[in-house]
Amino acid sequence: MTISSFIGREGMTRRRVLGAAVAVGTAVPLAAVGGPAWAGPVAADPVAARLTLPAPTGPYPVGRVELRLVDRSRPDGIAGPGRFRELMATVWYPARDVERFPVAPWMPGGALEAFLAEVGFSELAPLAPFTSGHVGAPVRRSGRRLPVVVFSHGAHSHQGDHTIVVQELASHGYAVVTMAHAYDSFTTFPDGRVAVPVFDRQAPTLPGDFAADLRFVVDCVERLAAGCNPDADRRELPARLLGSLDPRRVGAFGWSKGGTATACAMLADGRIRAGLSLDGPMQMNPPLAGDLDRPFMMMTAEFTRATDPAAAAFWSQLRGWRRNLHAQGAAHLSYGDNEALFPQVAKVFGWSGDQLRDVIGTLDPEEAVHIQQAYPLAFFDEHLRHRPGRLLDGPTPDFPAVTFVR
Repeated sequence: MTISSFIGREGMTRRRVLGAAVAVGTAVPLAAVGGPAWAGPVAADPVAARLTLPAPTGPYPVGRVELRLVDRSRPDGIAGPGRFRELMATVWYPARDVERFPVAPWMPGGALEAFLAEVGFSELAPLAPFTSGHVGAPVRRSGRRLPVVVFSHGAHSHQGDHTIVVQELASHGYAVVTMAHAYDSFTTFPDGRVAVPVFDRQAPTLPGDFAADLRFVVDCVERLAAGCNPDADRRELPARLLGSLDPRRVGAFGWSKGGTATACAMLADGRIRAGLSLDGPMQMNPPLAGDLDRPFMMMTAEFTRATDPAAAAFWSQLRGWRRNLHAQGAAHLSYGDNEALFPQVAKVFGWSGDQLRDVIGTLDPEEAVHIQQAYPLAFFDEHLRHRPGRLLDGPTPDFPAVTFVR
């Protein structure tokens, strides 16, 4: 439910803030969103059921563990003298013996409350969904190490906003590392601190900062692969996690600004073998530059090559395997947990069909969820596991909304 910079409970005006300011990471307060798309108070249904996320379809149960990571190569002047860039991250993985390990909430309590309060949805806090990730469950290991995918969220969002994709990959045998980009995310630290997005032009929240975070997380993946615990507090890790990741099979994906950051990181770091952008604007200053000879896939909605010159320019720099998929009827918010959660939110608040479609577009929500589960998995299977399938070869009746832009 990535809504913080785009939507209020009584107003849906996402298109007005999908310009370059958000794309390149400039903070846009809620006041800039403008007036409501319809008038009148909207009350939550007091007996509404808890929101749910679709279960992953893979053969393995999912585990997860949180890490506090500190990048001592990057001083953090905003945090104060002697402080360094600090990130919360979560490792998701195929697990075993999960029965005695609780499932994690979609967001930590303090961060969830701050997130919902900022966008006027505080009534939803008791209804927040749980994930399929069992906290601290042992890692399921077979003969090979686990391929790794690193995720970068969008502006003013949080690391759980694409849980559907993340836990889908983990249920099929991937280790997925999500991160909360400092100063542009809602997150909770182990000591109880709740971090929220800041509106400070000096804050490191540009796509290049996100890309640096992504590359640092790849460093941490290498440490885990080597049997070292990267957690700054040296907290205990799940059984068999150390040494279970494969640093030679690392991919990355991101939504919106995170998609731009994924492209930026790939251009700078050859360790990332495959990249996926979910409606990334590809707008940076200076612009993305250089040829990329590794696989990259763009899944577009509103930032298309036809409407976004930066996306078209980046596409022209791709020299290796490439695909541009477009989901007809998708909105910028369509790639993410929004498609599963907002139809349920609409029932809680009594929205009309038109009001719901103004948020998530006209793409059928059920198909949108299946697209998120199928296409990223097919992409990383082909390029990290060398398991090519037919899904990425062209259109299929199974997903009638998906077109291939040549």
